[in-house]
Amino acid sequence: MADRRRRQGRPVIAIGKRSAAALAVSGTIGLAAFTWPLFVAPSSDIAHGGDAPWTFALLLPLVLAVVLAELSEKGMDSKAIAMLGVLSALGAAIRPLGAGTAGIETIFFLMVLGGRVFGPGFGFVLGNTTLFASALLTGGVGPWLPYQMLGAAWVALGAGLLPQWRGRAEIALLATYGVVSSLVYGFLLNLSFWPFAVGEGTSVSFDPNASAGANLVKLAAFTLATSLGWDLGRAVTTAVLVAVTGPVLLRTLRRASRKAAFLPSR
Repeated sequence: MADRRRRQGRPVIAIGKRSAAALAVSGTIGLAAFTWPLFVAPSSDIAHGGDAPWTFALLLPLVLAVVLAELSEKGMDSKAIAMLGVLSALGAAIRPLGAGTAGIETIFFLMVLGGRVFGPGFGFVLGNTTLFASALLTGGVGPWLPYQMLGAAWVALGAGLLPQWRGRAEIALLATYGVVSSLVYGFLLNLSFWPFAVGEGTSVSFDPNASAGANLVKLAAFTLATSLGWDLGRAVTTAVLVAVTGPVLLRTLRRASRKAAFLPSR
């Protein structure tokens, strides 16, 4: 059974029903946390700065629920958790090498490769734990952290859902995905703080009376004026690191997964 799954290119850690439900719930709450400015009623008096701690409080139990669901369904055993710890610690250790320098981001490629090999469920947890561990290491804990964690979780999860190509096509696919996901990640993070980042009355200010489409145009202009250079730096760094390290790391991670026999017996 395990050999057949590997030949078919399926993730080495499967997502069970309870894991899928936990991912769906956390994804729904996370999407609402990012996109509420586009749909909030003009009469609402929501303070976004006070919203982030609540999101953080909701996010961590949901991540734990994913882990517990995986454990209860034997989808993530102790060896898989050990691998999660190793990859999270490695990501936290290498992030300071590039963070804050012209948009260079040295952490995303590892989450893309980890999610690719171990599957979307593992990738979701990996994105959260990696960003959380790196924030503790660098002192980057703040109201922005839950959004960074959730965005990174989606990046790693998406890598686990990509078509099962191999060889050069796989590296090209992952590098392209790294570019696209890095840009989307930056756009979502802008959306999380943009409503209160600039004052009222400018061409890029959030307008609660405007339509969602009009505010998206304003957000795009804000991104172009402020963070696009950093987002492009993240995208290029991720693509280059995937292209350079991908062939070796993919083989190494897949060999480790085979030797550890992560696939559950069902």
